Amino acid sequence: MWFKNETGRFLIAKDMSLEELRKKVIYQNSIEIWIGVCKEKNIAWHQIENYKKFISYLLKNNLKMTRISICFDESDNSFDGGKSKKGFANALAGSKDENSACYTIKLNDVNIELIRKFSL
Repeated sequence: MWFKNETGRFLIAKDMSLEELRKKVIYQNSIEIWIGVCKEKNIAWHQIENYKKFISYLLKNNLKMTRISICFDESDNSFDGGKSKKGFANALAGSKDENSACYTIKLNDVNIELIRKFSL
């Protein structure tokens, strides 16, 4: 998945922890954040139900998030841990459940602290 930093330069998120993501950008989408959380906690990120639990946790804790469309370019064939991010995003996009949505989240200290408190 590609994203822009504050200078408009395109970057790719691949196997990045939350701290690495934060060093690259101020805002990030919840799928990349979820993958970063999973990397730090050494859990598989490609389980849809676990992503839904993560989003539910963030919503219940009133984390300020902006819902965005899930959009992966057809040419984006990025894989993380042998799993397709595009396939994961497409599976989420097929659901109308708010916990399956993708959100933009500001990666500040308070938000990262809350995100790291998530557990399955």
